[in-house]
Amino acid sequence: MLAYPNFPQFSYLRLLEPRPSGYQTSPNPPKLLDQVRTVMRRQHYSIRTEETYTQWISRFIRFHKMRHPQEMDTPEIEAFLNHLAVNERVSASTQNQAFSAILFLYKNILNKPPSTPINALRAKTSLRLPTILSQTETQALLNALSGSHQSIARLLYGSGLRLMEGLRLRVKDVDFEQHQIIVRAGKGDKDRVTVFPDTLQQPLQQHLQVVKALHQKDLASSHGAVYLPYALERKYPNANREWGWQYVFPSHHLSVDPRSGQIRRHHLDESGLRKAIRQAARQTGIHKPVGPHTLRHCFATHLLENGYDIRTVQELLGHKDVSTTMIYTHVLNRGGLAVRSPLDS
Repeated sequence: MLAYPNFPQFSYLRLLEPRPSGYQTSPNPPKLLDQVRTVMRRQHYSIRTEETYTQWISRFIRFHKMRHPQEMDTPEIEAFLNHLAVNERVSASTQNQAFSAILFLYKNILNKPPSTPINALRAKTSLRLPTILSQTETQALLNALSGSHQSIARLLYGSGLRLMEGLRLRVKDVDFEQHQIIVRAGKGDKDRVTVFPDTLQQPLQQHLQVVKALHQKDLASSHGAVYLPYALERKYPNANREWGWQYVFPSHHLSVDPRSGQIRRHHLDESGLRKAIRQAARQTGIHKPVGPHTLRHCFATHLLENGYDIRTVQELLGHKDVSTTMIYTHVLNRGGLAVRSPLDS
């Protein structure tokens, strides 16, 4: 996920300041960003998307000298998007993210879609090839890790999980009998089934014994609840304390849920794994840019190298279109077209 500057929450910004003519008021209107958060939570957006959207909306308003969005329309939106593309030289995905946040504000909060189509300058879309490690490099990287970080990294590589899919994995979704992992609410809010490596079964069972002891300790201290998605916590009041719903990789510390205010044990923070993988890459002499998502790229590439068909890899990765999976064919020993160099003839 892209990082952005920390914009202060402007608590003084209210939906009716300044007040456009003909706009109906209420005695104590909710603040604009509070309305954004409320609607996003009602529509089950993730907390990361909520934070990102509110930051972009803040940035949009500040760019226009604190003018109220109700007073602005297509020209102001285009000016902001042009500024991002020309002056800040952001990537196409970053500009699209900002555009999505602003459209969400106008359509879902202000009930005022832009009056005309947005024709802003679009940031140039770059086609980047993923960083791939050889199988030898991958094993060296994994061996340089330790503890929970090594277990997560092995799972990302062995099952092709995205970083947050691995961290959010619940005990009930690890199927030791069927040798599979069920990914719940992955990218695009889709479930899928992927492979569970045999070599990880015994280590993960031992890991879960430690996690279960920690969970029982939390229960004994009147904690032990975990976050449940959507309205499951209301529908099944006791489910959040059941063993099956606990995270496979829980945090070492209890924390306060930023939305509900409840004290819970969340999953491990992703920043720790990112740092551990970068450090392991330096230790093993790998000079490529390596991160947790690199392991997912390696999973796909090494499967193709081992002769698995691209449709199978597409299904395991959860790609909607096979063209997305095709990007991994560039790293096969002779390229996507199996071309042999004339120098080797």
